Amino acid sequence: MTTEIQTSDSLREVRYEIRGQLAQRAHEMERQGYEIISLNIGNPGLFGFRTPETMRMAMIENLPSSEAYCHQKGIFPAREAVVMQQQERGVMNVTAEHVFIGNGVSELIDLTLRALLNPGDEVLIPSPDYPLWTAAVTLNGGRALHYPCPPETAFQPDLTALESLITERTRALVVINPNNPTGAVYSRESLEALVAIAEKYELVIFCDEIYDGMVYDDAEFFPIAPMVKNTLCGTFSGLSKVYRACGFRVGWVSFSGTNELAQDYLNGLDLLASLRLCSNVPGQWGVQTALGGYQSLKKLIRPEGRLYESRQAVIRGVEASEYLSVIAPGGSMYAFVGADTKKLPGFDDQRFAMELLEKEHVLVAPGSSFNVDYRNHFRMTILPQSKVIDEVFVRMERVLRSL
Repeated sequence: MTTEIQTSDSLREVRYEIRGQLAQRAHEMERQGYEIISLNIGNPGLFGFRTPETMRMAMIENLPSSEAYCHQKGIFPAREAVVMQQQERGVMNVTAEHVFIGNGVSELIDLTLRALLNPGDEVLIPSPDYPLWTAAVTLNGGRALHYPCPPETAFQPDLTALESLITERTRALVVINPNNPTGAVYSRESLEALVAIAEKYELVIFCDEIYDGMVYDDAEFFPIAPMVKNTLCGTFSGLSKVYRACGFRVGWVSFSGTNELAQDYLNGLDLLASLRLCSNVPGQWGVQTALGGYQSLKKLIRPEGRLYESRQAVIRGVEASEYLSVIAPGGSMYAFVGADTKKLPGFDDQRFAMELLEKEHVLVAPGSSFNVDYRNHFRMTILPQSKVIDEVFVRMERVLRSL
């Protein structure tokens, strides 16, 4: 063969910088012997967090019955546990038939969009976003329309701007709450307004609620599904974040609202689920225990809890900085930190992130990776111990002074 093999055209516009050039460079440096503080991704196990023991025991107990394929939607106990959680939240028209278990929420984002979109269909996605949503829309032939959730409104959605983007090709509205990357937790009023817009234009609502229990101080999480009556709502969650089980690769999506009008769509999604046979069976046995058992996350997010204290360390570090600002994250495991462009004219998030990595061995995710039109933010996870975060800000300040 003499002809160079090219990648698919469908990948040309796909970006996922969280594991892009910077992460590749960090990996090279680690192979050279450097110790890198990796703050670019929310991976609890890397920072000493453990999955609840009861979940691990549930998997171990059921390993002998996990060697065969299960139903394409997932094992019944896992799906029924999701149904019971939804019923506790006031969503009564969900059955196990409306729940799909996947290899993490990531797989389900791709499958749900693939089942919905025709070439050129549009999906409304928040900006900043979790970039997998934009990538999955693009890969499945759609067009991502980014509605602003700007720093000036504490990253709450700009509803007027959102509605102005809607055309006859718009099929769905994505909501990420609590938000990744900003840590914003949407108010009930914002969520009700988003639902009203989706119902007015008959848009499917996809709500990514993977951080649903991870909120701080007075922030309150409101699930969106109970608010949705007159359109289809898909609620996404999983074991990776709240239950610190990223490697188990278990996520789910439950459908509510106008399920009776979505049977053709749900049949298509069932077909796609069948084509990959099933998701990881051993991990699914942890779902019932996770949702029905003691919620160990609560001690981590209250004062003196590890996540809470690490969040406070980020806030302290920013307050002590001459150059940085942050809107204190109300939820999730991230902070979206901004640089003062008056004091740092010409600040570029990609260049800063690379210099921070090369000079101080700290890896963060540039804000422009999250589909925003400004370049003075970066995302960092709050998973390390607070003393590590204190050290990170000392190193950041050295780089900022050199810019």
